[in-house]
Parts: sequence; C-alpha cells; structure tokens
Amino acid sequence: MKRELHEDIVDYLNYQKQLGVKYYSKSVLRAPQKDSSVLAQTTNSCGLRFSELENETHNCTKCGLSRGRTTVVFGTGNRKAQLMLIGEGPGYDEDIQGKPFVGKAGMLLTKILKAINLERDEVYIGNIVKCRPPNNRTPLPDEIAACKPYIEEQISLIQPKIICALGYVAANTLLGIESSISKLRGKFYDYKGIKLMPTFHPAYLLRNPEKKKEVWEDVQKIQRELNA
Repeated sequence: MKRELHEDIVDYLNYQKQLGVKYYSKSVLRAPQKDSSVLAQTTNSCGLRFSELENETHNCTKCGLSRGRTTVVFGTGNRKAQLMLIGEGPGYDEDIQGKPFVGKAGMLLTKILKAINLERDEVYIGNIVKCRPPNNRTPLPDEIAACKPYIEEQISLIQPKIICALGYVAANTLLGIESSISKLRGKFYDYKGIKLMPTFHPAYLLRNPEKKKEVWEDVQKIQRELNA
C-alpha cells in the first residue's frame, strides 16, 4: 500500500512540475515515510484532476467537431496503466457508445492485446481528437490543435511506461513530425521521457490484412519492453 501511495505522489509531483510548480513543502516530500494521509490526499488530487479533465472535454466547443458529435469519447481503461494506446479519433460506433475502439477495429485491437497477454482493462485507450469527424474523415490540423492538450494531459496524469501510437495521425501529432507510418513503425521514439512505438491503426489492418505481421512484430517489442 505504501509503495502504491508513493508512486501516486511521484506521479502527481511530476504533473505539477510540468505545470510549472518548482517547489514543494518538506512535509509533502517526506510523506511516503511519515504521513500516508498526505499521500492519500495527493492520490485523490490526481483522480480529481482526471475527472475535471473529462468534464472539460465533455463541455468542449473549441472546434467545429463539437457541433456534429453525439457524445465525447474521452478514453477508457486503467489510469495507472503501463501501456497507453492512442488512436486518431472516434468512429460511428465510438460516437454512439462514448468509448474508444468498440467497432470492428476495436475488436481487432482487443485481439492484438490478448496476443501479448493484456486485457483492455489493464491498458488505457484514447484518441487524439475526442469527437467524431464527419464521415470518419481525417481530423483537420485546427481540430487536432484544439484537442491536443487533452491527450497530452491524459498522458501526463497516467504516466505510462510505453505509448503505442495507432496510425500516422497519432504518431505525427505526438512526435511533432510529418512522416508515413510505414517509415515510423518498428522502433521506439521518445515522448517526454516515455517510449513511444508507432504502428498501423487497426482500421487500416482491416483493409490491409497483410500488414498484421508487421503489427505483430511491433507489439512483441512492446511486450518485451513491458516485461523488461
């Protein structure tokens, strides 16, 4: 229990550091050894901020996608996950259910996770944009820019060991580059101290099943890194 609380306070301090906070009271820094109640309060603060962030996205009108959505698809899974999977944006089924990757592509993603001995509730799954683009088109640059702070803060709060970027939109957005997923996949990159592996989006695999072998190679590398 103490170890888990200590990990929680470290996560929170890292989050505060990214917000620009530079100094902490000695009582907080010594909390892991002396006062578990302070650590519990810190844990609650992280959970509260996550809930606040979710509420913010559900009320967001920063771009035109908000006018056509049925619901906001914030993300689901383990908020302490070692692996975070990030896709492009919600599709029809996701827009209706309010959960990411629940359609055919989601079923394939579940199989991919099971292949490396992971269940969906063990990882965290989200998207670059939280609202469905019309006709499932690729999100526009201004839509990505408006929504990007949300996924960045989700990552900051979760602090996964590895991020798997599903498709070129997720990979290019997080890495701040422009490149095809074919050139990016297969190796780890650095995202603010977190290892990031780009690979093909499950929806792409449904149209190009011959690429499943390459995705299998990528997720095996993720599995080895998680087990290291």
